[in-house]
Amino acid sequence: MTITRERLAGWHRNRFVWVAVILLAVSASAVVLTNSADSSAEPADLQTQIMTRMRATLEQADPAQHNHGHNLQQAATEAKPPVVCGVHVYGYEPAEVTVLADVQTVYGFHFCGVAEKQRPWDVAVKLAGPVIMNMSTDPPGIQVVEATADVKFIDRLRQMFPAKYAELAQKEALADSEMADLRRRYDAAAGL
Repeated sequence: MTITRERLAGWHRNRFVWVAVILLAVSASAVVLTNSADSSAEPADLQTQIMTRMRATLEQADPAQHNHGHNLQQAATEAKPPVVCGVHVYGYEPAEVTVLADVQTVYGFHFCGVAEKQRPWDVAVKLAGPVIMNMSTDPPGIQVVEATADVKFIDRLRQMFPAKYAELAQKEALADSEMADLRRRYDAAAGL
């Protein structure tokens, strides 16, 4: 078979046609997938879903539900300032589940700031520490680890957390990326 200029030009034109057809098909598929996906759908990975649920629960909770007593500087007529949180998940039970609806208990860490107007992060009321969330209630129950007059913090942590998660809680808090996101969201909420 001899390759002539005409035949080469025909292949060249056909190649562009096929590229155009492929691009149109890919674009149409992307539009169909985008339109068919529910924009409020939860993230695909369970760890991210748990973090999203923890963060939302803590941010919607009254600071008193975090079991911390703080004096917020606000007038009685003002709306409560938003709480902005970063979270870290140590683990969840039952550990073998693969969907958020089946998670009953989450063991993690929370670091929240009460975003009072124009109050910088460095002087904001903060709520932080290991946290257990009971996911089988609506809204999820929040239980933080606190020392008592009779029990030291570390002993209380070991009483409340399974050993593998208590060990992590003694070493890990927020990832750098989660802390950066927390600070960015806090500054926005405080109007800084």
